[in-house]
Amino acid sequence: MAVGTVLVTGGTGYIGSFTALVLLQNDYNVVIVDNLYNSSKVAVDRIELICGRRPAFYEVDVTDEAGLDKVFAENPEIDSVIHFAALKAVGESGEIPLEYYRVNVGGSIALLRSMARHNVSNIVFSSSATVYGDATRFPNMIPIPEHCPVGPTNTYGRTKTMIETVITDHIEAQRNNNKKAGKPYEQWNGALLRYFNPCGSHPSGVMGEDPQGVPFNLLPLLGQVATGQREKLLVYGDDYPSRDGTAIRDYIHVLDLADGHIAALKYLREHKPGVRAWNLGSGRGSTVFEMIKAFSHVVGRDLKYEVVERRQGDVLDLTANPALANKELGWETKLTLEDACADLWRWVDNNPKGYRQDPPAALLEAVKANKA
Repeated sequence: MAVGTVLVTGGTGYIGSFTALVLLQNDYNVVIVDNLYNSSKVAVDRIELICGRRPAFYEVDVTDEAGLDKVFAENPEIDSVIHFAALKAVGESGEIPLEYYRVNVGGSIALLRSMARHNVSNIVFSSSATVYGDATRFPNMIPIPEHCPVGPTNTYGRTKTMIETVITDHIEAQRNNNKKAGKPYEQWNGALLRYFNPCGSHPSGVMGEDPQGVPFNLLPLLGQVATGQREKLLVYGDDYPSRDGTAIRDYIHVLDLADGHIAALKYLREHKPGVRAWNLGSGRGSTVFEMIKAFSHVVGRDLKYEVVERRQGDVLDLTANPALANKELGWETKLTLEDACADLWRWVDNNPKGYRQDPPAALLEAVKANKA
């Protein structure tokens, strides 16, 4: 018996697909909507391969309100939404800001309007640590707690901050309006999950991140250097006031991150808190050079890199203080940076073309044997 039915927007993307997998493994039913702009429908097949259950899939753009209405109408059992669908490249967001506002903010508004029409009242939002901007501008804010003032330094972060505000205003209005009308109101809830740097792949080696163009994250780029698809990694700045001059980030295994979404959804359903924000991170900061060293160790050879100028909008340190999520959600990271590097290498070494190729037969047999 399913514990609920969840709509996952952007559910064929990297974090969305892993969250869909973990939802299914936790006895939820899953409906995915994705326009496949930067993902592959093959992710749905891999989810089924690993867990033996297949999510429903609709090729719908999150900005298409009529398309979303159709999905909700055809799946009236949907009671919650986990919202990932967005453009997500920090650098690109500064080059085409209107497109980022149209898709990220406009898509979120379309989704919330459609949810309201179909009385779907719980939303877990994939926000980002970028909402904090440069937390070093305040004393005692590293590692970053949820009460750190937001102040994004790039367009991508500003879209996330804006969506957080839109969700907060919407949920509070629904609760207030229902309360005034003497109707039940506590069913309207939102979780704002500010997470740090997702990484890693499924330990089976058959599911991972498969960016359609140039990857924007450090580990996938290193993966391409390791497989020979890229000559070298560009390191953006080695003049930060850190232990080795490179920027510090908090890396979190994608499976831990997926578990965090399930924990947040359970919290909304059980505690009905209104809107809450939680940081999802490990609480451990690693520099870019430390990450290159860790991944090179797993690969078994040094990977080539070149230091270039800093990127606009990058900050020194984005390390989470995850104490609130640890306490309220009963969630904490279980997998290590070494796990993430080993899992990523297993994925890219065996699937250099990502989902555009079949996994090696030995991996498929191992997955099938594991299920049996």
